[in-house]
Amino acid sequence: MYLVKTPWLLKKLYPQLTWDAKPNGRCIYLTFDDGPIPIVTPFVLNILKEYNAKATFFCIGDNVGKHPEIFEEVKNAGHAIGNHTFNHLKGWKTDDIIYLDNFLQANKLLDTPLFRPPYGRIKKSQVALLKNARPDINIIMWNVLSGDFDMLLRPEDCLKNVLKHTEENSIIVFHDSIKAFNRLEYVLPRAMEVWSKEGYSFNSL
Repeated sequence: MYLVKTPWLLKKLYPQLTWDAKPNGRCIYLTFDDGPIPIVTPFVLNILKEYNAKATFFCIGDNVGKHPEIFEEVKNAGHAIGNHTFNHLKGWKTDDIIYLDNFLQANKLLDTPLFRPPYGRIKKSQVALLKNARPDINIIMWNVLSGDFDMLLRPEDCLKNVLKHTEENSIIVFHDSIKAFNRLEYVLPRAMEVWSKEGYSFNSL
């Protein structure tokens, strides 16, 4: 179960996290979780280049270690980099110290103040530990969840959900992962075309 549009109550429960981008005109903030990996991440980079778009990639440290050349492509294209832990840990089911160590392991490769907890699940005690370890950390959540990870969701419905809920300054979650690729490959170019015609620009966080 997941919500495409983030409810206001969840934002109230975790006000120390970033759910909404600061107003910046007619702009959309695309984010991609779980990469970098072959095929999918280069596909995303090509689509973004076609629309002169900048995005934010929340990378898994283990994938960066396995595919450093793709990680360099992301950075060289001018996109922002975020930490997504080293092994995609679920905060609610992970001991706080293990979670912190995994974040720090990834941080050695990524060196970025941007962080997104995998699954969007993090305990307040873990937030406190991360802020203590890296005072400039900015924990980025979202207000539109594409659902591209949902293997039961038809690509056409994924596209409808994204287009319906996106508005100015939305932070949108996609995934550059094999699991999401069937939907991402369909949705991303079509959504970018629609948004571009509607006058949106695409910035990194």
